[in-house]
Amino acid sequence: MTDATFRPVRDDEVEAVIALWEACGLIRPWNDPARDIAFARSGPASDVLIAHVDGVLAASVMVGHDGHRGSVYYVSVHPDFQGRGLGRAVMKAAEDWLKARGVWKLNLMIRTDNAAVRDFYAALGYEAEDRLNMARRLE
Repeated sequence: MTDATFRPVRDDEVEAVIALWEACGLIRPWNDPARDIAFARSGPASDVLIAHVDGVLAASVMVGHDGHRGSVYYVSVHPDFQGRGLGRAVMKAAEDWLKARGVWKLNLMIRTDNAAVRDFYAALGYEAEDRLNMARRLE
């Protein structure tokens, strides 16, 4: 399954991406996914990449950078396609997108109670760093 081809999402696929994120439990009430997708697609420093398998939207990732470090959000594999290597493929697609833009490091934010996701990223070679992530809503 790791031969999936990722490409930027098109306008007519946005609703399907949101449905995928819902199926994966990624939607939070304080984030408007349509707004997040529009913002990611609005400039050259970020995008939403997707892959279809057998005509079905199977995976996506929002990827971007701040000119120094890369980040991924909404990393998703449809539940019907999980366990087939597509998670590794989606992360490789994000890493390749960043490398093509000269970005040399990818940072991840993982909810502390999500042990399965933490283990997944550790298996891909990601390591926990001694950092404190702080945030403030600006609106």
